[in-house]
Amino acid sequence: MFLYLYDVKAKNKKQFNRVKRRFYYRLNQMLPDRETWRTKSAILVPGKSVRMLDAFFRSFRGSVVVYKASVRSIEELE
Repeated sequence: MFLYLYDVKAKNKKQFNRVKRRFYYRLNQMLPDRETWRTKSAILVPGKSVRMLDAFFRSFRGSVVVYKASVRSIEELE
């Protein structure tokens, strides 16, 4: 499994809203919810989706800051 941590960046509010709208629209089209775990700024995907997501995040280079980590387990803290 791979964990992507990301943050949308922009110079002004208008640009931020435009990037965010495009980003989330395309992301929702690419990833079926049953295969991924998503929060506001994190996505956990199986290894088969890595190349697709790498290309997706590269297309938003300059507007989205992203980090990728390989993980073995995740647990929720209560």
